[in-house]
Amino acid sequence: MGGPPVTDRLMPAAFVGHGSPMNAVEHNRFTGAWSELAASCPRPRAILAVSAHWYVNASAVTAMERPRTIHDFFGFPEELFSYQYPCAGDPMLARSVVDLAQPAWVGLDEDSWGIDHGTWLVLAHMFPAADVPVVQLSVHAGEPIAYHLELGKRLAPLREDGVLVLASGNVVHNLRRVDFSRPDAGAGWARQFDSAVQEVMTSDPKEIVSMTSHPAFGLCAPTPDHFLPLAYLAGMAEVAGEPARVLVEGCAYSSLSMTSYVIGTA
Repeated sequence: MGGPPVTDRLMPAAFVGHGSPMNAVEHNRFTGAWSELAASCPRPRAILAVSAHWYVNASAVTAMERPRTIHDFFGFPEELFSYQYPCAGDPMLARSVVDLAQPAWVGLDEDSWGIDHGTWLVLAHMFPAADVPVVQLSVHAGEPIAYHLELGKRLAPLREDGVLVLASGNVVHNLRRVDFSRPDAGAGWARQFDSAVQEVMTSDPKEIVSMTSHPAFGLCAPTPDHFLPLAYLAGMAEVAGEPARVLVEGCAYSSLSMTSYVIGTA
């Protein structure tokens, strides 16, 4: 699977509530938790990132030597548009993803996508030197949550090969309900759903599939792109035989959840 692991210890896997692109350049308790996570891990040989912002009608993985930095947003300060995350890619890891995913089909993207802000705004705090190779996996828009849970299970062996798996999204993500006057608060429905997901993830992660039937799911995930990356961590937790633990929790701007989860760390 692309060479020997850097460590004989199983690498962690995590889901990060990434929030606003401004988190790339801001320092707060959420970005601090991401930095602390990286500091507590063995150094990975590579990173597999599952980003909510590559939401397409297929499963695909970046397979270029030098993925470009994608600025997939608008209306933010120029410093974000000029930011570059010049990490290397890892075509051999990409091919391992394709092999492990079978019989599900995952396409090799050698020239189209790159590293979008769902990935680099987190890695800017975890590995600011951009000195760990990164490949990014798309979120298949045409498949139900059970597909993503199963794909997470199939990709779990990567953790044995020195690969840090990082899924990036938001448990609650409703941009139409954002209230900028409440930067550190969540609406009642957002907090209720966030708590229900936390109960599942910290007890029986495979039951994350039931959350799509929660009464508040449609309000919390009007499109499922930001929620589905959590299923990859849930699948890996099932393989590991351990529930996830909360890395950091909380809501922001009324309708975003910044709650993040991790497995494989003390």
